[in-house]
Amino acid sequence: MKYKIFAGTCLVLIAIFAGTAFYYKSQETKQLNFLAQKNASTLVREHSQVYGSDAAKVFLVEFMDPACETCAAFSPLVKQIMAANPGKIKLVLRYAPFHEGADYFVKILEASKKQGKYWETLDLMFQSQPMWTRHHKALPEKIWPILANAGLDTERLKKDMNDPAIEKIIEQDLADANTLNVTKTPGYFVNGRPLVTFGRQQLYDLIQSEIKAQY
Repeated sequence: MKYKIFAGTCLVLIAIFAGTAFYYKSQETKQLNFLAQKNASTLVREHSQVYGSDAAKVFLVEFMDPACETCAAFSPLVKQIMAANPGKIKLVLRYAPFHEGADYFVKILEASKKQGKYWETLDLMFQSQPMWTRHHKALPEKIWPILANAGLDTERLKKDMNDPAIEKIIEQDLADANTLNVTKTPGYFVNGRPLVTFGRQQLYDLIQSEIKAQY
């Protein structure tokens, strides 16, 4: 009798464990459904800079150019949307330095990672953009005094930005942008869905539609 009770209890525990494991597995699959899509690796690379919760179910992939005025203008909007939906959105940044000389600034951004100041450097670039761009052309010599005033080790940046690995990152991102037909910046994808009609309201609506679908 005791054996039967013990065996029954074990079976119940096993069933509960299996049910729990299946639930969490199904939740994980649902969460990572976007990453299972065929073009996911083209949208999100291992080197991509990300911001947001690891548990987020909505991936906002942005192909951006540091010298792009619209990228700078949309940055606060993206932050506002993320702040209004805490833990639900993960921002993934990709590079599409289409402006002349913009790849130089991408290299600075990547080098700033080694000082733990990637996002601070990007914000600084966007805020000071009118000071180092002219007629859609990036002017590298104008950015260095600004970076120095922000407390960044500019000598270290100048050294780190020449890492050949950064050039490969730019090449990969540009190749992916071409594959995804990104011809101008910023180019947005929300869980793999492209922002077809560009605009603030359109971006907001696309993100909200995915939030409703995932939560």
